Amino acid sequence: MGLFSALLGNAGAVSKEELTKDYGKLLIDKEEIELGFKLIRDVFIFTTKRLILIDKQGLTGSKVEFLSINYKSITRFAIETAGTLDLDAELKIWVSSETKPSITKTFNKSVNVYDVHKVLATHVLG
Repeated sequence: MGLFSALLGNAGAVSKEELTKDYGKLLIDKEEIELGFKLIRDVFIFTTKRLILIDKQGLTGSKVEFLSINYKSITRFAIETAGTLDLDAELKIWVSSETKPSITKTFNKSVNVYDVHKVLATHVLG
């Protein structure tokens, strides 16, 4: 992920190996990481069982919040692909009965948003 994209707030893909090394201790038995993305210091991970949002807080990033969202709690989601002049795509996720998206993330052009859509559709609709 380029520095320019990170400064704009665009998330770039992170390898499963790196995510497993850094966050494998969060996983339960038979849970595997499918996709993961990093946005400056924050990370979000799609596993076989849930969505994990990792929010590093403060100047040093030593305080960390780990938020797990069960796929069954996701009521709808939307992916807006990048246009001809756009450099990014956007993901919106609604949890429970909220009227506005609970989670909004922007991806840089290196991320295949169709992979994100497939993981969400598989777990939310399946």
